[in-house]
Formats: sequence, structure tokens, C-alpha cells
Amino acid sequence: MRCARMRFRQLRLPLLTSEAVLTEVFHLIRRSRTEMEAVWTLVHLGVIVLATIDNSELHRIQALMSRYKDLPMDFADATLVHLGEREAITAVFTLDQNDFATLSYQWSAPVPYLPVERP
Repeated sequence: MRCARMRFRQLRLPLLTSEAVLTEVFHLIRRSRTEMEAVWTLVHLGVIVLATIDNSELHRIQALMSRYKDLPMDFADATLVHLGEREAITAVFTLDQNDFATLSYQWSAPVPYLPVERP
């Protein structure tokens, strides 16, 4: 967890994410009341900001999931790649190192990600 905190401090705020990713975060920390409250604090302080993804954008997310079906790319990861493309985000803060190490944006450049060791 120390590595994650160090990486987090290197990031430019606010952090943009999707509802799907926030759902995964809460699922992973569901047993820890302290961690759950810490995430809510980051949301309420505006450190983590939820991006809106319209229905009209879902075709792109589906295309990404189809393109990377061999990984397979889940919906949450596809929303992050889509937001990266849409918002010209330069890095992804993720625990899914294996997946993001092999992904690429539409211009075929590797997705820059900040690897974090799992706690």
C-alpha cells in the first residue's frame, strides 16, 4: 500500500474516473469501513471526479471490449480507456498492470499507466 500512496502523490489532481471503476473500488474494499470512508472523502473533496459517459458513447466502449476480448477487457477498464481518449488523459492509475501494459489507444500507442503493487 505504501507504493500506491507514493504513486498517488505524484498524480495531478483531480483524478477522473467512471462509475464502473468506483463500483469496483467499493467492491474491493467492501470489508474495510476505514478504506470506504477514505474513498468517500476523496470524492467529497473533489480529488476523485466522476466523468459522465452518455449512451451515445457506449458503442466506443463496446468496440474497445471487442478489440481486447483476448485480455479480456472488462467494462470498467474500457470506460477508463474511453475517457483517456476523450479527455486526452496521459496516464492511468491502476492495479490492473497486466491488462494496461498491453492496451493501446486508437492511435496504437501504449496506454501509459502507473503500476501499483496490490496490497
